[in-house]
Amino acid sequence: MDHNKFYSLVIPMYNEEGNAGILIDRIKDAMNGYKYELILIDDNSKDGTVKEINEKNDPSVVLIQLKKNYGQSSAMMAGFDYATGDYIITLDGDLQNDPSDIPAMVNLLESGDYDLVVGKRQKRKDSSVRTIPSRIANFIIKRTTKLNISDQGCALKVFTQDTAKDLNLYGENHRFISLMAHLNGARITEMPVKHHARQFGVSKYGMNRTFKVINDLLLVLFNQKYLSKPIYLFGNIGLAAFVLGMLINVYLLVVKLMGHDIGGRPLLILGVLLAFIGIQFFTTGIIIDMLMKTYYESQSKRPFNIRKITNFGENKA
Repeated sequence: MDHNKFYSLVIPMYNEEGNAGILIDRIKDAMNGYKYELILIDDNSKDGTVKEINEKNDPSVVLIQLKKNYGQSSAMMAGFDYATGDYIITLDGDLQNDPSDIPAMVNLLESGDYDLVVGKRQKRKDSSVRTIPSRIANFIIKRTTKLNISDQGCALKVFTQDTAKDLNLYGENHRFISLMAHLNGARITEMPVKHHARQFGVSKYGMNRTFKVINDLLLVLFNQKYLSKPIYLFGNIGLAAFVLGMLINVYLLVVKLMGHDIGGRPLLILGVLLAFIGIQFFTTGIIIDMLMKTYYESQSKRPFNIRKITNFGENKA
């Protein structure tokens, strides 16, 4: 780690009484000798989390209190907006991540080859309620994208400043923050980190969140492949359905011309239905495509990100 650099640690907190004070002390030990700010975002905790943080009265701590419970993604975005460090570090507030892993991860990032270093939890201390959905999501992401990260759910991450601030987190997208950074063009690697069992409080993860994970994953994958070209998804589905429906209808027309009755055949309903569905999907693709053009043009956005511009001379023909 570079003593001349400034580091921002962003940690969302929700009902972490008992963990908050210990976490501040452990981070102080891990970051001893380095310039840093510890940004704790309280997501409207109902216990003594805020009181515990205030009692520490640590000058390196910045406490951001949200007006209501917005969720971990919004809390993390609030921290990213406030962070001023050259590098931004995230971890959970439940003491399951170990701050002692931070220096090694920062050193790997500062080598200059990467924009994001992701922790890979060794000997994970979580129940199967959490690990099974996580493994399924990791498997799907590795199969459907070029991101070769085996632990998407580890909260311990080290970002370059621009990588973190380019992220737009909504809903529950913090679970796929590595994938979103990858879609923005970030160079990502992972390294093994320690993982501990929760000591205080209760986990906020339940089986009901498994379905949220699946929905969010499908949304992120859609954004990856079709955000700027939705017509390729909806148009292809529409054309396939329309062509199949018309083939069925042409076949039934030939059967009808041969003198057979087709009025009571279920195949007729299927053919007409597929034709209408095909038209609907294709027109939906056109509408969404127009909306995406409006999205980019109205905000002067570009469907690309520039990593670096090098100008080898001011006067060029």
